[in-house]
Amino acid sequence: MKLGAFSISLAVKDLQVSKTFYEKMGFTVFAGEMERNYLIMKNGNSLLGLFQGMFENNILTFNPGWDENAQTLDAFDDVRDIQKALKKNGVALTSEADETTSGPASFMVMDPDGNTILIDQHV
Repeated sequence: MKLGAFSISLAVKDLQVSKTFYEKMGFTVFAGEMERNYLIMKNGNSLLGLFQGMFENNILTFNPGWDENAQTLDAFDDVRDIQKALKKNGVALTSEADETTSGPASFMVMDPDGNTILIDQHV
């Protein structure tokens, strides 16, 4: 199963303070907008999402169909196929993608320690 680009999405208290901190660690803004309360930052192949006021806890995020530069991959496992495989493997979902659709969709699972995992396809 190919999950696509990986990033961690952090629920931050102050977007500007977090941006400045991660810039000191060598990250640069890759996407997002301060005015919309989120930034995606990048350092090499590492992706870090900073989100202020959007969710309470940190989230592990996978983007099927994208590489770490948000470029569409020629071949990838569709989010609905990943969802079906996880369900078949007995993984409980906390939200589901509509399996009758195509294109962008997402679903979420919770790991055994309570960490949220978002599978979020944009293509």
